[in-house]
Order: sequence, then C-alpha cells, then structure tokens
Amino acid sequence: MPNRRVITNKNGWNYFQLERLLSKEQLNGFNCSVAEYNDYLNIDAFRSWKDHIAFTLLLREKETNAISAYMSLIADAIKISVSEKEAHNLQYPFKTIPAMKIAKLAVDIVAAEKYKGIGSFMIHIAKSFAISCNKRYMACRFLSVDAYIEHNANVLDFYKKNGFLANEEFVNKNRKTISMRKDIYN
Repeated sequence: MPNRRVITNKNGWNYFQLERLLSKEQLNGFNCSVAEYNDYLNIDAFRSWKDHIAFTLLLREKETNAISAYMSLIADAIKISVSEKEAHNLQYPFKTIPAMKIAKLAVDIVAAEKYKGIGSFMIHIAKSFAISCNKRYMACRFLSVDAYIEHNANVLDFYKKNGFLANEEFVNKNRKTISMRKDIYN
C-alpha cells in the first residue's frame, strides 16, 4: 500500500472530523473487511444509542465526507488480579476497576488503503473521552476491549502496539475474544 498518509494523534484532525451517530441518515457506504462490523453499524448502532446501550462515533474524512472509521463506547468495569493491580500501583481491596470499553472499532477498507494509523487515532480519541469523563462525570481508570481474534489474529498485536495488556482474569485459549486493558494514565 504505497503512498499511504500516516495519521498521528497530532495530524489526525487535519484529515478527519468526528461526529456522534444520532441518525440512520448519517450512515453511507461504510465497508470494513468483517461483515459483522458492517452490520452492527448499519443495523444495530443507532438502536443501541437510542436504547442507551452504546455511544457510536463516526470518523469522517474531511475531503470526501466518507465514514473512514467508527467506534462504539460503553461503560465497563474490569476485574484485575493482585499482581495486575500492583503493576498499575492500585492498592485497593476490590478486584473491579472502572473502565470505558471500546465495544466496536472498525476502519473502512478504502480509508485503510489511503491512510495508515486510523485505528490508533481512534484509540487516542477513546482515551481522550475517558480522561474527559474522569474530569467531569465519573471515575474511569482503563480503556478496555475484547479483542476479537476470530476474524483477525493480528488484532492482538494492534492493541498491544497501542498499549493494551491482556487481562489475566480472562485468559482462555478457547475464546473468540481476548479481554484487554489500557491504563489511560500511563
């Protein structure tokens, strides 16, 4: 994929704008390589917002107004082991720690051919939302994700590259997903 523009946390806003999914009319032509993620955006994302289940953000390319990526965020709490708490310097007696979960994250095929780093930019946006949540509404220490490895084994490497760690409490080789966390303050 030669001549792809590299998107970073600093230059991403030069190419993209973010909007909340508030209407089905906002959806047009998004296509990633996983049918389940296309179906979620086109069929379930708006209903999930109306039912207060998930908050979906659309990343649009400024030049074409096409949806380049989307991400659905939900409230979460993750269980971490004693050693995991120690690694994050969390000296509390409870196992469950508040988090914001990236429930879905997908990048359009055409956008992925044109740009490198859109997924990482979306994680940066999620982290910004989580920090803002901490400042204004409620505690949130981690970003969490269930990395869906069934369709793409490389997804673990993607999340690891973006600072996520596998949660020891949910390691199971027979799962289709791997529970992961990212400390938003490290």
